[in-house]
Amino acid sequence: MANMQRPIKVLMLPWLAHGHISPYLELAKRLSTRNFHVYFCSTPVNLSSIKPKISEKYSSCVELVELHLPSLPDLPPHYHTTKGLPPHLMNTLKVAFDMASPGFSDIVKSLGPDLLIHDFLQPWAAEVAKSHGLPSVVFFSVGAGTLSFMFHMIKNTSIEFPFKAIRLHDYEQAKLTDMIDDSTGSVSNKDRCLQCVERSSNFILLKTFRELDGKYMDYLSSLLGKIVVPVGPLVEVPSNIEDGDGIIEWLDEREESSTIFVSFGTEYFLNEKEREEIAYGLELSNVNFIWVIRFPVGESIELEEALPEGFFGRVRDRGLVIDGWAPQGMILEHPSIGGFVSHCGWSSIMESMKSGVPIIAIPMQFDQPLNARMVKDVGVGLEVKRNKNGELERSEIAKVIKDVVVEKDGDG
Repeated sequence: MANMQRPIKVLMLPWLAHGHISPYLELAKRLSTRNFHVYFCSTPVNLSSIKPKISEKYSSCVELVELHLPSLPDLPPHYHTTKGLPPHLMNTLKVAFDMASPGFSDIVKSLGPDLLIHDFLQPWAAEVAKSHGLPSVVFFSVGAGTLSFMFHMIKNTSIEFPFKAIRLHDYEQAKLTDMIDDSTGSVSNKDRCLQCVERSSNFILLKTFRELDGKYMDYLSSLLGKIVVPVGPLVEVPSNIEDGDGIIEWLDEREESSTIFVSFGTEYFLNEKEREEIAYGLELSNVNFIWVIRFPVGESIELEEALPEGFFGRVRDRGLVIDGWAPQGMILEHPSIGGFVSHCGWSSIMESMKSGVPIIAIPMQFDQPLNARMVKDVGVGLEVKRNKNGELERSEIAKVIKDVVVEKDGDG
């Protein structure tokens, strides 16, 4: 009889970043196997990139719904995503997203869902839901350690965070404070978060699991006065449609655990100095590597120009440098991979842990320094220390790579 019940209709609205859209889509897939029909709402440019990831198994229960942002002079439709977005346009994108509220209201009215699951940057989504008599829940695609640290900062500025493993250096603290206080359309990120939590039904959803994050979940619950519900690591299953044959063949020729994968996510673009130090660090380590480098959309730089002179010649027998994209899930699952040089986005950490690959942490922005401390604390990797000015140094990069891959210090 249970199978005869009407499916529960859920509308999902993630922030317009791949690192948010991907876990929302994975949650949608899991819900669809439990008598939920999911309407997945985002901009056309984002939906076109995830459409191939919805296999026939899910296509009848996960329905894509286009949200059209207003056309702003600096923000044509191909910029209605953070992927490849020039950093100076980030606030413009947030403004355009806020301006899509009336269109989203029309979507809610026409679909008549039973529940809205939304991200933490758009409190207006919960207000729209409320105006239609629709309950809403906020889903944070980050871990409880990081989130509890941030809310502790917001609510208890003068009291020390109770878990000593998670700490920030002064230069990181200043950046995080600036990010939390940063305003778009007169509303700070801090207030956006607080409003989303306040308007969420009596619980919030988190991309984590209790075995990893239990003590932080309990502290976060006490801070927010909400039940914290973990929905699991939500790691995407590598797809056969991903084009990585040449890369996998290259890895097949390497010894087991002899190679590192280097990637800094879809939204961080290394500056010239960072590229240089990482390149020389890889060279000094004498370890095999696959390095994915990304540039903002519209910025055309040849890889040979972007990296130190002669670099390709010196590492050609043991290094593969890729411009733009590589099948991360497939690469991390390969037996030749012995380490992951990562920016420590939460999804990348979950993926690396699932694949049993130790992490060489080089956090860059946002929540990543906090995630990097978690990586070290739970014993799944080591962090590259920066100098007193917060800069990367090639010798330290090489040292940590060798510690993890050659000495296996990060193998847990």
